[in-house]
Amino acid sequence: MHDLIIQVPLLGMEWEAFLLLFITALAGGAFGAALGALPAFIFTGFVVFLGEGLAILQSEVGGLPGIDAELAVNITGVIGFGAVTGPHIAFAGGVAATAYAGKKYPEMTPEGWDYHFGKNILYAFGTKPDILAVGAVFGLLGMLVNQFAAAVGTPTDTIALSVVVTALIARLAFDYPLVGRPAGGNFLDMSPFEREEPATAADGGTVDDLYPNRLATEPWLPHQYKWAGVATIGVVGGILGGYIWLQTGSIFLGYAISAISLLFLNLGVEKIPVTHHITLLGSVGAVVVDPIAGSVVALLAAAVFGVASGLLAEVTQRIMYSHSGTHVDPPAMAIALAMLVVAVLSLLGLFPNAGYL
Repeated sequence: MHDLIIQVPLLGMEWEAFLLLFITALAGGAFGAALGALPAFIFTGFVVFLGEGLAILQSEVGGLPGIDAELAVNITGVIGFGAVTGPHIAFAGGVAATAYAGKKYPEMTPEGWDYHFGKNILYAFGTKPDILAVGAVFGLLGMLVNQFAAAVGTPTDTIALSVVVTALIARLAFDYPLVGRPAGGNFLDMSPFEREEPATAADGGTVDDLYPNRLATEPWLPHQYKWAGVATIGVVGGILGGYIWLQTGSIFLGYAISAISLLFLNLGVEKIPVTHHITLLGSVGAVVVDPIAGSVVALLAAAVFGVASGLLAEVTQRIMYSHSGTHVDPPAMAIALAMLVVAVLSLLGLFPNAGYL
């Protein structure tokens, strides 16, 4: 009876642990809004890199005779993917704050930004109280979605799923189209962007009076949307993610390196590819194939998984990102969908495991 009293219904947590997470998730979401969604995610990369490095070191040192190695807490899980820099909290808080600012503060739009300001996840909002409050609320929401999805056994990456769910809720909360209307009626058509067509309403007027110079179609990455290029970087990133796992045993180290590389994108270096969804699934491909086919085949499988994840991100961005005014994260959508497939194939016995799930 005592256990029932201290457990949080549906979340599988004790009340004290839940309250700690509740309070910290509010701060984590506000942190994401203060730094900006993308800078907050780059911090995820640094923290996960640290956590995976310590885990590898602990594993190696612990294997030496006469040494008892207990180096640190699970930095990757507790901090990197937890309430401080977890993407479902800090990044999600930053995304929602940007969506809110896109409607409330269009005057903040930087010069040269051709998209709706609600998509500018590079922008740091500093200490503006109402924007940080939005980030806090959505950081908490992301934590709750993740905890619930994990508690009920959702067969996918629940952090990635939470990032997607909170972004869609933000669209509804701040009165954006949930999907949007594609120029020419074809969701997958990026040619209006290539022609630099402006967004116009059916009567020829601007769709959004606050942003009269918006483009009709806004691809997630102007330098990374053509199918051949996406597939090519998928091969490269998938192989690297698979190789890193084969050599270190860390599924998330490649992901962390990819996330850190986005620092250069945030600083304005052109054409830096976004690859964390690719290296992560590359690692997973190696994990599920290595036990049954060996390392060389596992590395080739990593390339296939990397391509699949890259193409999933591109398909989802063309449907869910390009035609509305806020950021719904294509890598998160790709990871959630890809890991759902991995989980199902594992349950069917076609894979020996489900990667990191």
